[in-house]
Amino acid sequence: MRTPEERRIEAWGLPLAGRFWPGEGTPILALHGWLDNANSFLPLAAHLGQPLFALDFAGHGKSAARPLNTAVHYIDNVRDVLATADALGWQRFVLLGHSMGAGVASLFAGTFPDRVVSLVLLDGLGPPSTPGDEAPATLRKAVRAMQDLGAKRKPRYPRVDEAVAARTLGFGGLSESASRLLCERGLESGFGGWTWRSDARLRLPSSLRLTEEQVCGFLHAIQAPTLLVGAAEGLEGAGTFAERAAHVQDISVVRVPGGHHVHMDAPASVAEVIRPFLAR
Repeated sequence: MRTPEERRIEAWGLPLAGRFWPGEGTPILALHGWLDNANSFLPLAAHLGQPLFALDFAGHGKSAARPLNTAVHYIDNVRDVLATADALGWQRFVLLGHSMGAGVASLFAGTFPDRVVSLVLLDGLGPPSTPGDEAPATLRKAVRAMQDLGAKRKPRYPRVDEAVAARTLGFGGLSESASRLLCERGLESGFGGWTWRSDARLRLPSSLRLTEEQVCGFLHAIQAPTLLVGAAEGLEGAGTFAERAAHVQDISVVRVPGGHHVHMDAPASVAEVIRPFLAR
């Protein structure tokens, strides 16, 4: 078992945190899913031998939140990935992303193809999209939600076990063991209980999403060999990414048994798919 080190870097003046596993070979930069954190990759990292840095996105885990009284934009994570790679001194690296992290990784690999040696996507391919004619309603909903944010309070749990149970009900469903790992990094104590570290703005609707045509433009610009590891009972298993995959120039799609967080619940089977792909 490799023991991770806690690392902190600065991205555009914003302190970001993550966990680093030393190793040999081309380094891996790992990006977690929405409302998850760097602990998402604890189980999988034990089965990979390369240097691996799992980033806490802004407002997640132990990373700082973006400045107050500003909207939080999905696409800003792309520039944070660039700043993270530069801070680590990694000119070329493997990019590994799960769910939202896979969406950010897809955008990054299309925007900066010279930096990505290989792209590994776990049950995700590109970000959510919105038809152009729905953009005004999307922005209106987001602005109104931002106005109402001050009246909302995060839930507070008397015991960690109650927070763990609540987290198992998150998107895609989580096992108790996976939920507990995420809670170890995602909870903070205070006022006689436990609540989420995550930035409350992350739960607001997006102000503006890319159209599907724009998403496919990013996917077409990806030059790195790409592996999409789909979860049979997750998003890819439902055929969500079939049309998008056709826009990636060099992509292999492998489906493994399990749910959306299969990389946490069955890390050995996921690693068995990833290792030969990276060894090519």
